[in-house]
Amino acid sequence: MHTPVALLLELGVILTALSLLGTVARRFALTPVPLYLVAGLLLGDGGLAPVPAARDFVDTGASIGVILLLLVLGLDFTVREFTASVRRHRSSAVVDLVLNSAPGAVAGWLLGLDAGGILALAGATYVSSSGIIARILGDLRRLGNRETPAVLSVLVVEDFVMAAYLPLLAVVASGGTWWQALFAVVAAMAAVAAAIAVSWRWGHHVGRILSHPDAELVLLRVLGITLIVAALAEIIHVSAAVGAFLIGLALTGRAADRARAVLSPLRDLFAAVFFLALGLSVDPGDLLPMLPAAAALAVVTAGTKLAAGWYAAGREGAGRRGRLRAGTALIARGEFSIVIIGLAGPTQDRLAALVTTYVTLLAVCGPVLTRFAPTRHALPRPLLVRNRAAAPARNEVSDARPRRAPQRPDSGRDGARPD
Repeated sequence: MHTPVALLLELGVILTALSLLGTVARRFALTPVPLYLVAGLLLGDGGLAPVPAARDFVDTGASIGVILLLLVLGLDFTVREFTASVRRHRSSAVVDLVLNSAPGAVAGWLLGLDAGGILALAGATYVSSSGIIARILGDLRRLGNRETPAVLSVLVVEDFVMAAYLPLLAVVASGGTWWQALFAVVAAMAAVAAAIAVSWRWGHHVGRILSHPDAELVLLRVLGITLIVAALAEIIHVSAAVGAFLIGLALTGRAADRARAVLSPLRDLFAAVFFLALGLSVDPGDLLPMLPAAAALAVVTAGTKLAAGWYAAGREGAGRRGRLRAGTALIARGEFSIVIIGLAGPTQDRLAALVTTYVTLLAVCGPVLTRFAPTRHALPRPLLVRNRAAAPARNEVSDARPRRAPQRPDSGRDGARPD
């Protein structure tokens, strides 16, 4: 068998570089996501050291990375808990949609874009990056915070909105008729509703099917089923990440704990590849011409996301600091905006450059703002997790046992009182 020396060498250099960047980030109690994104900028086309042999692997690994991020995130919740949270945050979803799509639509109109361009820019400013935010919440140990259910509810509602938005954008950008757009939206929403109903009604059987005493078989079963569901979701124009999240919700009890334990190292590997790939997809030469317009749009929509997160966290009873953490957590944009560029960018040169610069700014700055959002020492209390009766693994973010309050001020865990 031929050994692809160039591929192995480039991958080895990439992973070593990522490990060094991760070490630097941990040294200063930061999430490594911004550093991974910057590394992608330096290694991509037009960067200092392109990696052509590893590009296909990185692109494929990025798709797996966002799937694993949302799968493991879904393992921390049950379907009933999450649907109750989504119902409570219907008004939050409306506030998020109005506040964050309006700046993009206005900017598209001021730039003289056509209907497809305006719709695309509105979507790019509206939707946050589920992959980046899921990683940030884990890195900063905030999955047990009072405001986190609000953040996750807003994110998943955005992903479901994308299930209707992306088919609509594809039709509008290609010059299709209104009835073709309506049919695409209705078909996508029907598929999403069916998937949620199946997960709600028969989700408890999934854990029985995927459970096994052998960790290797658990890994193969869970990952295999998740990839199949993610592929089916993409076929019906629903995000693969949404399909993975539903699988995570369907697993309960010890099945969820086992899956989390075996998947976490794999998630960390491919998540790093995902953030690297976002940077690789950007040519640094495209950033400078649109930097002023993108920076202005980034400032405005960072403020509107902050307002949306503030409102949503308030519905969870979070205090001022919790609301601010929720708002900063939602600022990062990422994978969906790249998809939007792919649909509308070929016919909108200025749009592609603007959105690329805009996403790069917020994907790098968003995690930094989230890290430095105000926190305080946490009071010892058990975290709210999906299965309080199960024996959780030690050192997991979702540990349900009472723990000593962390000594680092950046832990971000809320106490029993809202802050």
